[in-house]
Amino acid sequence: MSENAKAEVSPIKPLGDRVIVRPLTDNEAGTTSPSGIIIPDTAKKEKPEQGVVIAVGLGKWDEDGEKRIPLDVKVGDRIVFSKYGYDEVKIDNKEYFIVSENSILGVFTN
Repeated sequence: MSENAKAEVSPIKPLGDRVIVRPLTDNEAGTTSPSGIIIPDTAKKEKPEQGVVIAVGLGKWDEDGEKRIPLDVKVGDRIVFSKYGYDEVKIDNKEYFIVSENSILGVFTN
């Protein structure tokens, strides 16, 4: 978990299988991918597809509506999500994304 994620408190409580994500800053995203691929400046100008989870919902209900299915991500996880799979929200001049769990493509392991 990054230091920023520990100190952050989400201004929004996500519902169901949604998570609140803080997009990575330019410094956090870097210019090289974790596998060593250099990311060109033109790609950095696109909307971020990575972020840090700062809040998670309780999960969606199973088919019978009797039990919640917990999410696979947790607060502090750095994730990759679908480029068009989020809603953007600005609160107090801070940008947050609301992402459904099915739009999350993966979690960074280090």
